[in-house]
Amino acid sequence: MRVAVLDIGTNSTRLLVADVDAQAGAVHELERESTVTRLGEGLERTGNLSEVAMGRVLAALETYRPALEALAPERRIAVLTSAARDAANGPDFTARVSEAFGVDARTIGGDLEARLSHLGATAVQEAGSAGSAGEVVVLDIGGGSTEFIVATDGVVGFHVSTQAGVVRMTERHIHHDPPLPEELEQVARDAQDVFGAAVPPQVHHPGATLIAVAGTATSMAAIDLALEPYDSERVHGHRVTLATCREILARLAALPEARRRDVPGLHPQRAGTILAGAVFLIAAMELLGVSEMEVSEHDILHGTAIAAARGEL
Repeated sequence: MRVAVLDIGTNSTRLLVADVDAQAGAVHELERESTVTRLGEGLERTGNLSEVAMGRVLAALETYRPALEALAPERRIAVLTSAARDAANGPDFTARVSEAFGVDARTIGGDLEARLSHLGATAVQEAGSAGSAGEVVVLDIGGGSTEFIVATDGVVGFHVSTQAGVVRMTERHIHHDPPLPEELEQVARDAQDVFGAAVPPQVHHPGATLIAVAGTATSMAAIDLALEPYDSERVHGHRVTLATCREILARLAALPEARRRDVPGLHPQRAGTILAGAVFLIAAMELLGVSEMEVSEHDILHGTAIAAARGEL
């Protein structure tokens, strides 16, 4: 089945059009696009999505319209996550997206977001990848929330969506450029508190494989590889150690945002939130007791496409 998925998150708006083998869980990408739209900008302060932020998302979706029309997917679905579900005007915006672009748009809860991220990350694993055997933790760091999904031999035993996101924490704690050390420490303490309260000790798995998805993780891999331009094939499956994450954070934190924009591997539009994202990654790895992560390009986009093709959405 040919499926189009729009992922409208707190930090980015993305498109995937793919042919999906629902039984095998295989996704053949035909088109994939991503735009940093910062839908959640100012949400923590006002409780609403701003007209400017919504306008950025709608403009990005408009640029995706030609691909949607040309590739003629049988199913078109849009999932809106943390920002839309937290905003008082989120339901109105979801309806606006549905009407304007002819898609089945829905705001999904954190539990479903976690399950779809896990499905995308683990449905099909290439040779040399961690696969789904043994204990696997999927970590999805987003703009407004962070999900942990713990599975043993492919069976999910624990999942949680936390109210910790890179846009949210950047706005809350980082007010200098470059940030003051104490500001990054505040981000770290906040992340440690939220993650520690949400992920109980009995599901910590120091021997588990950590698969990290979404923009923070892929950016850290691309920075580690010094990719210019970005190469998704090299990023997918790349492993980054905890020590390397700490080194990258220290290097980026010493730079003002204007200079972070020039760092090889880092998309300029992510320069404002990558510091909080790196702090989150480090906090999660320390909490779980793992020394490295495997980065996956397969995330909620793939999971939603598979679930839609199976008739589960």
